[in-house]
Amino acid sequence: MEKFDLGLAYVWEYDRDFLRAAEAMLQSAGLTTYIISEHNIGEVKEAVANRELGFRFYLDRAWDVDDRFTELGNMLHRRRTRIFNPYKNVTHAIDKATMHLEFITSGIHVPYSIIIPPFDEKEELYISLKDLALLGRPFIIKPCNNTGGGIGVVTGAESLSDILTERMNQSEDKYLIQEKITPLYLDGRRAWFRCFWAFSQPVITWWDDQTHLYEELFPYQFDLYKLRPLLTITKKIANLTGLDFFSTEIVLSDQQKFLAIDYINDQCDMRFRSGHYDGIPDNTAQTIIRLMRDYIIKQKKLNRNQS
Repeated sequence: MEKFDLGLAYVWEYDRDFLRAAEAMLQSAGLTTYIISEHNIGEVKEAVANRELGFRFYLDRAWDVDDRFTELGNMLHRRRTRIFNPYKNVTHAIDKATMHLEFITSGIHVPYSIIIPPFDEKEELYISLKDLALLGRPFIIKPCNNTGGGIGVVTGAESLSDILTERMNQSEDKYLIQEKITPLYLDGRRAWFRCFWAFSQPVITWWDDQTHLYEELFPYQFDLYKLRPLLTITKKIANLTGLDFFSTEIVLSDQQKFLAIDYINDQCDMRFRSGHYDGIPDNTAQTIIRLMRDYIIKQKKLNRNQS
């Protein structure tokens, strides 16, 4: 059997720069990589099934849109390949209603929210005037399982009528009705952050929720603006979900409180800012790739020592 250190699966064309950079860095460290896409998924599945091909680690950025990749990932899991972001963990973590309750239980601050059942399960809905008052106006409406890229999210809802109308758009999904948080301003920047968990380490960036533009967050700024809780909150979320690579949004509110806003994004947008105005800083992308490389090298050494 030919066995590669890392299999990288993708279908989104904008992942290519990230994967090329990952291959370059890992191969320069002596690791072997293999790209799996729509063009070769069939032959890869067959080769794995016939025990002609295998991977020690597998990063799957396609399983959520193409079942063929899920089938491959499940096959690799049975062969004891280390799957980054195990599918079972992802399915649990991307349910915003579930995470909302688990975050509260774990001591992670979240906005005041109301969880409402799917329209298909319960057409009639009662929300008290007291609960609406606690939400404030405007408030946010989010489907619990279908918000990739902000799809289906309403950020300026004003009334119960908005809720009743919106929940029919994705009638099979629960909805999270969420208080709208106003961030503190730190030297002219909105204190809103995209926090990555990357292979056992937190990587934090500024991320403006209005413009969707990133900025690097430099080490000295953690102490200057008292932002170290971002690191501990992100680590706590990682421990809670069991995911290897994800992002979350955390805001420092105008009430001087850190709150998790958009809980788990398991398929991080890895477009580089050098090629896309709203991409992540190139240095941040390289840091994430480096952490993946170092994690694989470390695990390979541990596996050798244990065998």
